[in-house]
Amino acid sequence: MKKYFIGLISLLSLVSCSQVGQLGFNIPRRATDPNAITFDDGDFSFAKIITDDRESANGSLSVVEVHGNNMLKFSDDMTSAVPMNERVQKVSINVAKILGTENLPLVRSIEFDVYADALTDGYINAEGQHVKAPGTICCGGGTVVDYKDTQDNRKWYDFAEFQGGEYNLDMSEAVHGEFKFLLAESGLCWSENMDDANFLIMRWGIENVSDFYIDNIVFYDIDGNSIPIA
Repeated sequence: MKKYFIGLISLLSLVSCSQVGQLGFNIPRRATDPNAITFDDGDFSFAKIITDDRESANGSLSVVEVHGNNMLKFSDDMTSAVPMNERVQKVSINVAKILGTENLPLVRSIEFDVYADALTDGYINAEGQHVKAPGTICCGGGTVVDYKDTQDNRKWYDFAEFQGGEYNLDMSEAVHGEFKFLLAESGLCWSENMDDANFLIMRWGIENVSDFYIDNIVFYDIDGNSIPIA
């Protein structure tokens, strides 16, 4: 689950953006926080695919190496009956398993990186050319918080959406996501009573046959300090 922190940054991480074009691929972002979940040990027992509605994509999870960097991969099996651009790739991350329930109330924000690849040349650019690229990468997420409504049901909390894109290469650069509990003081956050506390990372608006990747998940407290993994 946890990557052992390495003080020396690898040579690849020092390659400039101008060199990326010469290499023909984007270099994955390296974790800089010692409490980052980077999948280097191959463990993803705390993650699962969600297929709870018609728009949900089907597939499988695995840990793969991309240009020397391990990350979690959602392999979309393309069996969903809905059109590709209406499909939603959903991954649930069980935070209670990662941090322990005693640390759930400390979490005020979550940061992570996502990527998308292209398996065909199905993306059509502004010039009408077919390109093997994922196109726009639209993401968001949410969670159930320990705040109950009048029927004693816990409330769903939506995190802010974010996006990036890759329009030339078959694997995107890192698209950084940040989820914040902006109303935590009102009780819209997790508590130690939530044995199955989790959050969703979702991708939609898919423009080409494409898989989805997640890496470098870090949980932060109110002071911006990363929270150690249990």
